[in-house]
Amino acid sequence: MRLLLTSDTHVPARARRLPAELMDAVRRADVVIHAGDWIDAATLDLFESRSARLLAVYGNNDGPELRARLPEVALAELGGVRFGVVHETGPAQGRERRCAERFPELDVLVFGHSHIPWDTTASAGLRLLNPGSPTDRRRQPHCTYMTARVSGGRLTDVELHRLPHRR
Repeated sequence: MRLLLTSDTHVPARARRLPAELMDAVRRADVVIHAGDWIDAATLDLFESRSARLLAVYGNNDGPELRARLPEVALAELGGVRFGVVHETGPAQGRERRCAERFPELDVLVFGHSHIPWDTTASAGLRLLNPGSPTDRRRQPHCTYMTARVSGGRLTDVELHRLPHRR
């Protein structure tokens, strides 16, 4: 099972459109995971129309229309791996411990908000992934998204993709 992980798309606030490379990856994925901050419902509509399956949440910048359509926390078992999706996890300091305590039933937690790619594993075994942002790199050198696979009840091939700089 091919996964695409993204967050903080911020269209149209930070970009007029999503990168073509990201949208090509969306079409190829079996499941797209979006960790919030869509900004507009048209972007959610686009993902829903292009994704085989969408697992998504709203973010702190998403208004009432998106909050009515999306949960704050999304949970799903994908190929035997228990996933959770949230937008915010709080400060980096202590993140693994806090998230493992909040979500002891999960294998993987995908989150956003910071626009900073993150891939760590808590001592209890919870894998935490933040794909960064495909449109707003903030203090990072590149805009990013992630892909991964689920195979044999395991998460494998987690890869951070750097997008070309936009002019």
